[in-house]
Amino acid sequence: MINRVLISVLFVLLAGSAAAQTSYPGKPIRFVVPYPPGGFTDILARLIGQRLTESWTQPVVIENRGGGGSTIGSDIVAKAPPDGYTLLMVAPDLAINPSLYPKLPYDTVKDFAPVTLVAWGPMALVVHPSVSANSVNELIALAKSEPRPLNYGSGGNGTGGHLAMELFKTMAGVKMVHVPYKGIGPASNDLVGGQVSLMFLQMAVARPQILAGKLRALAVAGGQRTQAMPELPTVAEAGLPGFDVNPWFGVVTRAETPKDIVAKLSNEIGKIMRLPEVRERLSSLGGEPVTNTPEEFAAFMNAEIVKWAKVVKESGARVD
Repeated sequence: MINRVLISVLFVLLAGSAAAQTSYPGKPIRFVVPYPPGGFTDILARLIGQRLTESWTQPVVIENRGGGGSTIGSDIVAKAPPDGYTLLMVAPDLAINPSLYPKLPYDTVKDFAPVTLVAWGPMALVVHPSVSANSVNELIALAKSEPRPLNYGSGGNGTGGHLAMELFKTMAGVKMVHVPYKGIGPASNDLVGGQVSLMFLQMAVARPQILAGKLRALAVAGGQRTQAMPELPTVAEAGLPGFDVNPWFGVVTRAETPKDIVAKLSNEIGKIMRLPEVRERLSSLGGEPVTNTPEEFAAFMNAEIVKWAKVVKESGARVD
């Protein structure tokens, strides 16, 4: 008799859980972008959000919560209910921050459930036209000869652009002053305005300014040239062999979210990233769509945390 009761209770619980998960999504989804509007991460979130809305007939609301090197927006998702209704658009910052910040309000490994990678997004090394350097080697020579260090911008402490330039400084043996902003948008605006001299800027944001003559591109940060501007050499080709920083972007949700909901999200976002119009849009921005499984993304994230811990230590990068 007791066994029958236990079986009945278990059946009811499992049936209720399955019903709840197969009905997902049954309400609007909150998609947090831990940066201000305007950067590649924001563009990606809006591309994905729009098509999720169309596929699932549930609104996907993009919420930009910049600041703290992406930690403010990330913390919101780390403390959200584990139900799949709060997503986070992530970049290398998520893997960098554990080594850069002495204390985070969340545990990067334990508090997030990886969903999928979505894209590679190359960065370009760009300078304001007033900077008298037309190549990586000329920039290094200029930085070494200037009595006052050049200042460089970034989207914030601990961002990919910040750490890429710290690595550049270390490898080139030059000094520069870091000027952190609350997002790529304000940083790139000040670069165009000449308030800062240079930065590693996402190709999606940099390319229009380069074509308009408002910025000068010297190289791309990754190990391979980008289809968006194939004439640009890599930093490694142009003077710093071994330099390779290739930003990635992905989606995570709250840890302990049911695995079937995570899988459903991963599959649907994967379909979106494979759409010809999405691939074409990303290609025009210098990006490259990529997808993987939640398990593959988790392994990738763990490897990135180890990789960036080494870079932070060797470069001496710190939160200003």
